[in-house]
Amino acid sequence: MSSASTSSRNHNPHGLKPIDLDCIWGDLEEGINKVYQRENMPKKRYMELYTHVYNYCTSVHQSQTRIPSGKKPAKQAAVSGAQFVGLELYKRLKDFLHQYLVDLLSDGLDLMDEEVLRFYTKQWEDYQFSSKVLNGICSYLNRHWVRRECDEGRKGIYEIYSLALVTWRDNFFKPLNKQVTNAVLKLIERERNGETINTRLVSGVINCYVELGLNEDEANSRSGQNLSIYTEHFENEFLQDTERYYLKESSEFLRQNPVTEYMKKAETRLFEEKRRVQVYLHEKTYDPLARTCEKVLIEKHLETFYAEFQNLLNADKNEDLGRMYNLVSRIHDGLGELRNLLETHINSQGLTAILKCGESALNDPKMYVTTVLDVHKKYNALVLSAFNNDAGFVAALDKACGKFINNNAMTRIANSSSKSPELLARYCDILLKKSSKNPEEAELEDTLNQVMIVFKYIEDKDVFQKFYHKMLAKRLVQHMSASDDAEASMISKLKQACGFEYTSKLQKMFQDVGVSKILNENFRKHLDNNGSLDLDFSIMVLSSGAWPFQQSTPFSLPKELERSVQRFTTFYNQQHNGRKLNWLYQMTKGEIVTNCYKNRYTLQASTFQMAILLQYNHGNVFSVMQLQETTQIKMDMLVQVLGILLKSKLLNCDDSPDDDGELQPTSNVALFTGYKNKKLRVNINVPMKSELKVEQEQTHKHIEEDRKLLIQAAIVRIMKMRKVLKHQQLLGEVLTQLSSRFKPRVPVIKKCIDILIEKEYLERVEGQKDSYSYLA
Repeated sequence: MSSASTSSRNHNPHGLKPIDLDCIWGDLEEGINKVYQRENMPKKRYMELYTHVYNYCTSVHQSQTRIPSGKKPAKQAAVSGAQFVGLELYKRLKDFLHQYLVDLLSDGLDLMDEEVLRFYTKQWEDYQFSSKVLNGICSYLNRHWVRRECDEGRKGIYEIYSLALVTWRDNFFKPLNKQVTNAVLKLIERERNGETINTRLVSGVINCYVELGLNEDEANSRSGQNLSIYTEHFENEFLQDTERYYLKESSEFLRQNPVTEYMKKAETRLFEEKRRVQVYLHEKTYDPLARTCEKVLIEKHLETFYAEFQNLLNADKNEDLGRMYNLVSRIHDGLGELRNLLETHINSQGLTAILKCGESALNDPKMYVTTVLDVHKKYNALVLSAFNNDAGFVAALDKACGKFINNNAMTRIANSSSKSPELLARYCDILLKKSSKNPEEAELEDTLNQVMIVFKYIEDKDVFQKFYHKMLAKRLVQHMSASDDAEASMISKLKQACGFEYTSKLQKMFQDVGVSKILNENFRKHLDNNGSLDLDFSIMVLSSGAWPFQQSTPFSLPKELERSVQRFTTFYNQQHNGRKLNWLYQMTKGEIVTNCYKNRYTLQASTFQMAILLQYNHGNVFSVMQLQETTQIKMDMLVQVLGILLKSKLLNCDDSPDDDGELQPTSNVALFTGYKNKKLRVNINVPMKSELKVEQEQTHKHIEEDRKLLIQAAIVRIMKMRKVLKHQQLLGEVLTQLSSRFKPRVPVIKKCIDILIEKEYLERVEGQKDSYSYLA
């Protein structure tokens, strides 16, 4: 007895009873059938079914079930006898599901369109829910037998829910999927045509297709899903259908409507398709769907868009331009042609606007600069609003502005590309010079910011610098600056744009003005202590290297002014030993009071004018030659000074001038005692036209000379670093280095290379015509 009892315990250590599947299957099948009929099931009944599965899986009578191929019996004996219990139950469940679906399928084979969708989605929702319940009933089978089978590498074994999906796929989906997919596509087409559809029918099918995507190798795992069924049986056909639909619609719509209306339609369609994905398709479809729609709605009609773009620019249809940008930006490299068209259009508009100004703009810097700024402002606003400030369109705007600012009707009339920087510098002079029309500080600052926009596009920045330098010098010397803050602000902007070197002389000029103020204060104190002058006297001492003034012309200072100059020279030499003062009489001015007329006038005059007028303290009539000998002013300049005095009616000339209307050396000039003027304070110090013309010519001449020196310095710097360089490489590097200041002409660079070879900075490499080497 004891021996038999021991043997029994070894075979059934937990005292479990053997269970025959046939005994429990009838009740189990009835319960499962009720689950799939969606009949209400009490919790007690659910637990009875769960217990049937549990008891069967834990029964021991099947310990002698098959041994998997490749396994050794000895090893298998070490595993619990309950290991393989479940195969028969699994087969019965599989057969049940198969039969259930075969019976179900017969009701739907002849259905089409919405009927088949209603049938399919309803059956799927019921089947899916019931299969999840069945999965719960069989959870012990899943956890033990199914998992162990899968761990052993057996194919074709799934968790019960996955088994239900596989069975649906093989027995229900495959026979019906073409009907169902076609019905879904028809429903979507109806929605595209404006009909309202039952989207739940579509989403139900899509959910099913997604759920059926099982990874066969990991079917026991819920993470084993993929989208193969959805992609193969729906998405691919859906994308083809979409392409066909929009290909036809877009062509027909464009034939009957303008491009602007088509763009609105395309925009709406793209939004609808995005919404479609959000409402009832899988999110994975969005990218390929978007690409398909973009290809058909936009890419295939790009040439039509490009042709219309120019019309929209001409008509200033900014909203439509923005719509076109948004559409075309979806296409790879689609915007390139739009950028080129915009660049050409802006250049054309800029040239036309400047041409309309006529030749008057040559002498009206304000008209020229505001015309340029108006064009830039208009298209900068367009780039910001319509083109989303896209870097490519900003570059197109910059290139176009650079073209028409540096090469336009004004530069051609002046026969010089440097006309734009000259006019810009003159406009700055108008803004910064004292005048009754000076704007408020905030407005002036804003205008200077606008000036810097034009400055950015100017190629010959050295020309602007030269003219700005000269005009700033005059403003400072003549105390004509509207605002020191505005002057400092402008220099700061130029320094930020071009670096310290560009503005170093301008800043030195401001320092000299400050030093001169202190010097004048000290000189006045000196006069208070050592005897004052009989007149008001102020001075500006300028550093010769920073200011753009020429050496003084010959001039004999009137005796009335000699004492002032001598007293200051002595004072300055005491303050600064070893420095030499060069007097720039052509830049000086003063006030002279008249006692020879009915009214007493104060005349604001240049020192040259004062010297001539003071001669009339000693006589009423002088010949031009006499005045020249007394003042030592050059004859051509003296004639111009006398011309201004004659024009202002302070002097008169009874002798007839020559045929050219110019005074002769023998002409007699007399004081006109009948002079009258409504103002008692009269400014007769007006610039001479020829002086301005000569000044402009000299400025351009200096620019050319400075450029040659800059080019030579750049060549030496490059060659010192490179030692040996080919001709084309040297040209390229010189152009790159100097492009921020000006655009050097290649013939000038070649000439500078020859000069440096003569000066023995460089030499040609023997046997290589196009190579140079640096001579240390």
